[in-house]
Amino acid sequence: MEQRRYEPRRARGYLVGCVVAVLLWSVASAQIRYSISEEVNEGTVVGNIAKDLGLDKSTLKERRYRIVSSNADPLFHVNQNDGILYVSRKIDREEVCAQSSTCLINLKTVLENPLEVHYVEVEVLDINDHSPTFPDEETTLEISESVLPGVRIQLKASRDPDSGHFSVQRYKLSDNDNFRLEVKDKGDDGKIPILVVQKSLDRETAGSHSLVLTALDGGKPPKSGEMNIKVNVLDINDNAPVFSQEVYSVMLNENAPVGTTVIQVNATDLDEGPNGEVVYSFTNSINQRLLKLFDINPSTGEIIVKGLIDYEHKDKYEIEIQASDKGLAPLATEKSVIIKIVDVNDNAPEIEVTSFSSSIPEDSRPGTTVALISVNDLDSGLNGKMICSISDDVPFTLSPSLKDKMYSLVTKSPLDREKQSHYELTITAKDAGQPPLSSEKTISVVVSDVNDNSPEFSQSPYTFYVTEANEPGTSVFSVKAFDRDENDNALISYHILRDGREENKLASFLNINSETGDILALKSFDFEVLKTFQFQVVATDSGAPPLSSNVTVNVFILDQNDNAPVILYPVSANGSAEGVEEIPRNVNAGHLVTKVRAYDADIGYNGWLLFSLQEVTDHSLFGLDRYTGQIRTLRSFTETDEAEHKLLILVKDNGNVSLSATATVIVKLVEPKEAFAASDVKSAAKVDEEDNVTFYLMITLGSVSLLFIISIIVLIAMQCSKSTDYTSKYLQETNYDGTLCHSIQYRSGDKRYMLVGPRMSIGSTIVPGSHANTLVLPDRRRGSGEMRRYSPAPNKGELTDNRYIRVLQHQYHYTYCNFTDCI
Repeated sequence: MEQRRYEPRRARGYLVGCVVAVLLWSVASAQIRYSISEEVNEGTVVGNIAKDLGLDKSTLKERRYRIVSSNADPLFHVNQNDGILYVSRKIDREEVCAQSSTCLINLKTVLENPLEVHYVEVEVLDINDHSPTFPDEETTLEISESVLPGVRIQLKASRDPDSGHFSVQRYKLSDNDNFRLEVKDKGDDGKIPILVVQKSLDRETAGSHSLVLTALDGGKPPKSGEMNIKVNVLDINDNAPVFSQEVYSVMLNENAPVGTTVIQVNATDLDEGPNGEVVYSFTNSINQRLLKLFDINPSTGEIIVKGLIDYEHKDKYEIEIQASDKGLAPLATEKSVIIKIVDVNDNAPEIEVTSFSSSIPEDSRPGTTVALISVNDLDSGLNGKMICSISDDVPFTLSPSLKDKMYSLVTKSPLDREKQSHYELTITAKDAGQPPLSSEKTISVVVSDVNDNSPEFSQSPYTFYVTEANEPGTSVFSVKAFDRDENDNALISYHILRDGREENKLASFLNINSETGDILALKSFDFEVLKTFQFQVVATDSGAPPLSSNVTVNVFILDQNDNAPVILYPVSANGSAEGVEEIPRNVNAGHLVTKVRAYDADIGYNGWLLFSLQEVTDHSLFGLDRYTGQIRTLRSFTETDEAEHKLLILVKDNGNVSLSATATVIVKLVEPKEAFAASDVKSAAKVDEEDNVTFYLMITLGSVSLLFIISIIVLIAMQCSKSTDYTSKYLQETNYDGTLCHSIQYRSGDKRYMLVGPRMSIGSTIVPGSHANTLVLPDRRRGSGEMRRYSPAPNKGELTDNRYIRVLQHQYHYTYCNFTDCI
């Protein structure tokens, strides 16, 4: 039911429909009668009662001029300022007066000081707003072929909620040769169509007839409804049942238990056999509501209570029953039974939700109206006084309205859908009778979602480990976020933040599934190029406006054994891993012939290199250190030993699937004098090639050395000038030896390297940064007879992986490493 708002001032002067005022005057009293059409708009003027009664408008408000009515939702109201009668809500005549021919609403108006009572009648005029309808779209009749012309068969009447001239006025039957139509006018019960046989039927000629019955009302143009009639022609049964009484009338208490016998009717049939057996039933024209209240025993004729009988709903029923035989073409006789209802006191309060918002946003402020509640009790006095309440443990309350028996259901505290999204509210109305009667009404209130929660990631930050050499285009990891909102407010999409900043530049090599959060790598990662990176993933919901949050994803690349060892020495001029070493024939056992140098770009076990001799001319002459790659003599040479020996060295890493490389070293035995001469010639040739690099390198190392010596001198001076306590403040390591560290950086291609000091020997040591494979360049002047070895001179300003540095007469030890590893 909609809420009705009454605005009598705004409706002043506004008249829809035809309003006719009739004044009937007498000496003792006056009565006014108005007429108004149904369905007129709220606020329509009915009539000026004050003017028609000759009342002083200026005293109406002071004398509390009003309409006295017990209806909780009155149809009319009078304005105390001008005495004009207005329509309070749309009037449905069929609802107010059913199908009464005249719909009169009696109003009693009262003036106080002195007391005056005036009566006003308002006639609600019908409009043609309904079409006639039949209970069934199709019905089947069975008629014996022996019936004589003039036999009458009552059909189901059409019903039109309109009244008077706009109700069903006439019927018409489709053209045929055997039947005609008559109409029985039953007054308030309307017109009943009767099918009359006007020509004898012959089943052998026509076994059935199809007819169309049309009902028309009195509108202009008339509205109509149709029912299809199928007539089956049967054989002989010529006596109809006859009731024992002309009139049946009975009294029945309301609330009579289901199964109570109301009355028993009796009818007899002069025929024999099935044609004489009587069956009782309600007629086809009975109102469908009566079928829910009453039932009839088809064998005994007992009418029994089937549903709840309520005096307040209706105090009298007229039921049409019929008695028919069991002949092949049954004959029937109809009779009316009048049932009068006796009233008892049995009404509990009634709760009605007149306006209801089943869903309320969670951000609604306290005091927001959810529903309008009206309560009513059909009883009177204390039994009709009511108290309305709601439980205290909910964020809602009932607020009394200015209008009697009306309440507003409002919020009393803030709502949060994420804590509770649904409330079952029970409203209780209790009257003041003894014992009191009460009733309850439960309404469901759904708290609708607003987008007040941002997506939340399941972790923050994310850390993932990805094996290098992954397949491009496949999913490498996934992020997941959730949103405590619902529906579109919780529908999350993902994207990678690409803002052009340096730390997010690698995000261009990634893609993310916007729906699932699966992250795909668009390229294969290489541990030797990239070890770790991070980027930002943003999760955005679909609310309006959308909310989002981001998370940092840290990615670590895991090393795979995908790099084979690389031979740094020996390397020939054409780039192959071959070298020739000349040693004096008179060297002792343990003499260092040379050292095979190699490195592996992998790390850990994948970059741990082992050396082994695969081929050697004489196994008794040479030995190879499997960890350092040093080749040493195992014994002294004899005159019978060959002058040239070939050694094939295998270098392999320790990965699960080992990768390897080989180097060939040819050792030539020479006389001592020839060895020194050859060494001088070879050195002179190489010195020319390395002049430039050596020059710049010596300048750099000399500068560093000078700076280091100056630093030592300054430090010693500071220590001498400071107290012991002051010195210990800065030098708290007990093992500190006063040596300062420094470094020199070099670039080789796209890699950077760094020489890191201090200490220690005359000879220089070069170590690949992450592999612990030491490459030693010894000094010839140490007196051991070792040979100096030089590779071709590197380009100016560069230090390549297969070239080495000879640092002569220098007191510091430098480590040669990848720049990032040194850091």
